Amino acid sequence: MTIGVTLPLEDRIDGAVRLAKEAHEAGLRSAWFGQTFAYDSPTLAAIVGREVPGLHVGTAAIPVFGRHPLLVSSQAQTAQAATGGRYHLGLALGTKYLTETGFGIPYERPVRLLREFLTALRQLVETGSADFRGELLTAAPPLPAAVPGAEPPVPLLVAAMGPQALRVSGELADGILPLLAGPRALAEHIVPAVTAAAEAAGRPAPRIVAFVPGVVTADTEAVRRTAADKLAFYEQFPSYQRVIGLSGGARAADLAVIGDEETVAAEVRRYREAGATEVVFTATDLGGEADRRRTWKLLGELANG
Repeated sequence: MTIGVTLPLEDRIDGAVRLAKEAHEAGLRSAWFGQTFAYDSPTLAAIVGREVPGLHVGTAAIPVFGRHPLLVSSQAQTAQAATGGRYHLGLALGTKYLTETGFGIPYERPVRLLREFLTALRQLVETGSADFRGELLTAAPPLPAAVPGAEPPVPLLVAAMGPQALRVSGELADGILPLLAGPRALAEHIVPAVTAAAEAAGRPAPRIVAFVPGVVTADTEAVRRTAADKLAFYEQFPSYQRVIGLSGGARAADLAVIGDEETVAAEVRRYREAGATEVVFTATDLGGEADRRRTWKLLGELANG
């Protein structure tokens, strides 16, 4: 199983490179970056991936609202060329609040937009061109849109957890990036849905890249209190409320993996048994630097065990 971590974006770019080198030296296989209104994640991933040869880098995830497949394709192909084929592009539906507040555009027909976005983007990253005219967007560049050296085609992943988004992702993407979806939700709802959609579309089995908040620590109670505060942000969104409930939790922090090495290793195994093909630990800094390093050490050992 491939195991990676998300890298915090609060630091300067040099700090992200330093952390990525540390992750690679610990034996981790991938480093992922979120997309907010600050750093441009594909650019940051391209820099880090070029500075740390051998480490796979990914974006998790770019909202489709406020973007266009032509621009995202250019970003992704450039990152792929810069990293020698080690870039992974994640897309997301985003949320009504962030879309309408940040971009001032209506959050309408998100699943339809995702379908059209993926259809056009797939053409662009695989052929360097597109001739797509949908209900919500057009992608028909009159000039070549291929980036030399962007090989193999950039993998397209989606932060999908709801039934409709999972269906579209299975049909058109290479995999999914569920967050706060525990082993129960993966095994009983998410993995079967996206796998069935992929099979029906004649596509390969999808990658299931499970994003899991987790820390190896001796101070379990203190870290869990911190996790409750930091992860409460997700509880305001219906999509996360739903998947937390399907996972058997009441709050986002209930899905955080917090404890000693044996506890965390056992939970990684549970995710694998639930169908995760890859596990990416997030929020590993909840307990401070010492616990973060301890966590990365264990994850690196599991990745190479």
